[in-house]
Amino acid sequence: MDRIPILKMGRFLLVTVQVDMYDRLALTLQDDLTTRIVRDRARGVLIDISSLDVVDSFIGRMIGNIAAMSRVLDAQTVVVGMQPAVAITLVELGLTLEGVRTALNVERGMALLQSALD
Repeated sequence: MDRIPILKMGRFLLVTVQVDMYDRLALTLQDDLTTRIVRDRARGVLIDISSLDVVDSFIGRMIGNIAAMSRVLDAQTVVVGMQPAVAITLVELGLTLEGVRTALNVERGMALLQSALD
């Protein structure tokens, strides 16, 4: 089964999605990430989706669900690298990704996470 790597960077977890997301992979990522938040006592999650050219409604909802689960587990979520076409698609689908903070790149995303903890 495919898995997306989750890297620990201090108090944060970094997820870089470098493959096309499909439903089963998104569900596996959700499970893996929530387990790692608890195990590593992570305070933040940064999800880099810069490699994704297309996001459907299910994947968009999964990103929102991951952020909501992270909040319940006391971790902030920032999504970085969103392509303009992905942003347009999410808005057209009516997915606002409530509770998900965004940044243009990993550096800005890490700064957002750090400022949330200070």
